[in-house]
Amino acid sequence: MRRFPGFAGDDVPTILWEDDSNPDSWKDFVEMAKTASASFLTMSEVILEKEDLEILIEHLGDQDFSAEDGSDVHDVEFLVSYVGKLGYIQLGFAHQGVVYIHENSTPWYDRYQQMLEAVESFSDILLETGGDEDEES
Repeated sequence: MRRFPGFAGDDVPTILWEDDSNPDSWKDFVEMAKTASASFLTMSEVILEKEDLEILIEHLGDQDFSAEDGSDVHDVEFLVSYVGKLGYIQLGFAHQGVVYIHENSTPWYDRYQQMLEAVESFSDILLETGGDEDEES
């Protein structure tokens, strides 16, 4: 079996492997791919980069997220120790028109994603509010 560097997106029919209780479930997933006679697995990984944190800090500062309770700034400082480390991995294989996916992420990466989503949601709210003000002028 070969490795294909790629990410299976949301635009294809997918089934997500669910076995959170087993930290080595990826091994079972690979065995399932072999059983399905998959000739390759897709593999995508995310490594936390310094630039990712710099952008997050910039957005948090712009939006004054930290003013509420200060936890976001503390979380970003905590994430600095994970720069250069693997936070997320996705394995996948296609079988009969469906892509089967196995995803695994670390708790710190999950928190990083939550912070990104909060920043994006807040940005969307500001853009919507700003757009309404422009229309009224």
